[in-house]
Amino acid sequence: MGVIVGPRVIDAELSLAVVQLAPVAVAAGYPSPAQDYFDGRIDLNEHLIKDVTSTFIVRVSGHSMEQAGISDGDELLVNRALEPKDGSVVIAVLDGELTVKRLRITPSGVILQADNPAYPDIEVPALSELTIWGVATTCLHHV
Repeated sequence: MGVIVGPRVIDAELSLAVVQLAPVAVAAGYPSPAQDYFDGRIDLNEHLIKDVTSTFIVRVSGHSMEQAGISDGDELLVNRALEPKDGSVVIAVLDGELTVKRLRITPSGVILQADNPAYPDIEVPALSELTIWGVATTCLHHV
């Protein structure tokens, strides 16, 4: 089902990562003679996190979101301050259970959509308790 394993708070005092920045783009087609030196550092917090006080990291467990590019073991940056919209990838709490799904708002109700045809969508029953915990903004996918 694509469940979430323990959200972690991003500490405002600590940097997510400060890494070397390559001075040139790397070709994804034909190789080019790239330069083999790095030109300074880049703080990933500045590029990945817009609101450090509302952003959490959650680890994904399961395969229900694979066609959205979210795989088992990936980590999601989740912003709790963003307003969820139709089509947002969200962390939802349905009847006390956490899951990551695409939010679909239809005339007939709310659907938590899996992005893998092997998994069924969840049509949220009218009497269920649903809370959208946060909106996923970035997937840290391990290669």
